[in-house]
Amino acid sequence: MLGGVRIAHSRGIIAHSDGDVLLHALTDAVLGSLGDGDIGVHFPPSDSRWQGAASRVFLADAAARVARRGGRILHLDATVICQAPRLGPHREAIRVSIARIAGISEERVSIKATTSEGLGFTGRGEGIAAQAVATIEVPAGKDGRGVSDVR
Repeated sequence: MLGGVRIAHSRGIIAHSDGDVLLHALTDAVLGSLGDGDIGVHFPPSDSRWQGAASRVFLADAAARVARRGGRILHLDATVICQAPRLGPHREAIRVSIARIAGISEERVSIKATTSEGLGFTGRGEGIAAQAVATIEVPAGKDGRGVSDVR
């Protein structure tokens, strides 16, 4: 699973949840922009409820936290780092999936992919990594500040 999209590949991810590293990175980015911890704080691997859970639940929860504070997600941007699978053929489906989960338009979702040129665990094909940034807007007073805050 990458970005909520099942991608056929000869290898899989060993993880507590469904192992969608892209949705995990985006969840952490949204939670971080709120100053609200990380995915492990809200969905600890020690809690059996999250065993095999669909990672879309995590991103949807983070988006709901933004909404509960009266805010909105302005943009989600992520980079997947792996040798394989190739994301190009799946990029648009992933953008659509992420936009639906986060409750934003597809134009506000950017997904990129890169290899590590054969270096490290991703370069050896032993794993996959993702980095993400979330920009949110929280209305005045919702986070203890007196002005609207874009993060």
